[in-house]
Amino acid sequence: MTILYFSWVRTRIGLDRETAAPPPDLATLGQVRQWLAGLGPGHAAALAPDLPVRGAVNQELATPDHPIRPGDEIAFFPLFSGG
Repeated sequence: MTILYFSWVRTRIGLDRETAAPPPDLATLGQVRQWLAGLGPGHAAALAPDLPVRGAVNQELATPDHPIRPGDEIAFFPLFSGG
């Protein structure tokens, strides 16, 4: 699974992307985010549940309950507004 990070999420983690193999029992985007937040202090500072971070699966905005599969591309980024 490829995981992409944007804006201050990228800055806090110190990576713009990484390849990860989450445990097989993780089935949703929210579970992957929680697992990633436990990988270290940078990940926790960027992906803690109280932070305003959105996720996408395969380049489509997704809610935390969105199912994930091996090989998906997941992205995390701060909230944004249109204008």
